[in-house]
Amino acid sequence: MDEQTDNAQNSLWGGRYAEGPGAIMREINASIGFDRKMWRQDIRGSLAHAAMLAHVGIISAEDEAAIRKGLAAIAAEIEAGRFAWSEALEDIHMNIEARLTERIGEAGKRLHTGRSRNDQVALDVRLWVRDAIDGLDAQIADVMRALADRAAEHAATVMPGFTHLQPAQPTTLGHHLLAYVEMLSRDRGRLADCRRRLNESPLGAAALCGTGFPIDRHMTAKALGFDGPTRNSLDSVASRDFAAEFLFACAMCATHLSRFAEEIVIWTNPYFGFVKLSDAFTTGSSIMPQKRNPDAAELVRGKTGRMLGNLTAMLTVLKGLALTYFKDMQEDKEPVFDTAENLALCLAATAGMVRDMRPQAERLEAAAGAGFSTATDLADWLVRELKMPFRDAHHVTGKLVAMAEGRGVDLAGLTLAEMQSVEPRIGDGVFGVLTVAASVASRTSFGGTAPANVARMAAEWRERLA
Repeated sequence: MDEQTDNAQNSLWGGRYAEGPGAIMREINASIGFDRKMWRQDIRGSLAHAAMLAHVGIISAEDEAAIRKGLAAIAAEIEAGRFAWSEALEDIHMNIEARLTERIGEAGKRLHTGRSRNDQVALDVRLWVRDAIDGLDAQIADVMRALADRAAEHAATVMPGFTHLQPAQPTTLGHHLLAYVEMLSRDRGRLADCRRRLNESPLGAAALCGTGFPIDRHMTAKALGFDGPTRNSLDSVASRDFAAEFLFACAMCATHLSRFAEEIVIWTNPYFGFVKLSDAFTTGSSIMPQKRNPDAAELVRGKTGRMLGNLTAMLTVLKGLALTYFKDMQEDKEPVFDTAENLALCLAATAGMVRDMRPQAERLEAAAGAGFSTATDLADWLVRELKMPFRDAHHVTGKLVAMAEGRGVDLAGLTLAEMQSVEPRIGDGVFGVLTVAASVASRTSFGGTAPANVARMAAEWRERLA
């Protein structure tokens, strides 16, 4: 690289810091570029804090009224896009407080009594995560509804069930889709557990040791919808396990969505041809006019990687921190924001694909019988009708599969005489269990793939999710 090019590169990447340490420190220290997302939560917490300060007599009723009016005006400015964010003020808390003081004077300076930015940010992040959980819970429920609706529609649509992505036993599309309903139900449970554990208010823990002012932490906790205040001021400002737990719950949900997305990618491949997606969830190629790429599914699968990375980033930030607060913890927010926003997008895309996909019943049924998928049904018949030990039945069935494979037919294509050459006691009744329809219908155990089971379970889920 010549000197001119080198100088251009330095200007491109490092020129903004040319004025020296001050510029570098401003840039690395400021969080307003991303924590402004918490402005609603910050104002909500300040309103509750001001009301409490007035209630216990730390500030006057007049000051509290001015603070309330000023914060409402600031909220309106932010909503309208008229608020001037300042990197010099570092973060969301100082930006709003400075603007409040600018608008209402001395009363604005009294708002911070009995609190610190340490407990303030801990509060804001908890409120933001709680709001995010509520939104994501509704979206997960919507995906579950979409899946349950399609499961009810295809309770009896047979398809191959796979292990190792090899044909295993026939199942139904409805049963397959309900498996994801179960997974997503557990995801909702994990988020609900996370919400329950985080639902304690750190406000009033102040910098780390609480405050000597006669504040009422129970009042602010109740006003903000918490179950109560946190019980240890050090833990209040030092802990972000709730954020890590949130990221895990989201990463697990994203992993489930990614597994479904992978199946969509496989199923839409013409060699499978199990389902089709419309142009709404596919894209074409710039040079191959025949292409219909399942890009929505691929991006759901791809975005899962960054959500797993966000969880790792959060745990890595926290793992070496002694008590209590360190500036490292400023790095807790971007992973949380990024994961919540991307999971919301992935959920919307998945719900859309589920409702959009058009299952190809004939292809599914043809594939369901491939690979000797009724072999287990044959073994079960030998156990049930001939009282044969299962291991012996497994051995006989293996011989019959090898015979059918050698003849180029499926099991039902063997003659009775050919079957009796392996096991003389086999009778005509065996052919009644060798069809795909008979196979799925026979799986009547609770949670099994029988269409009646599937229809009943789909109805239960639809009722629960209504």
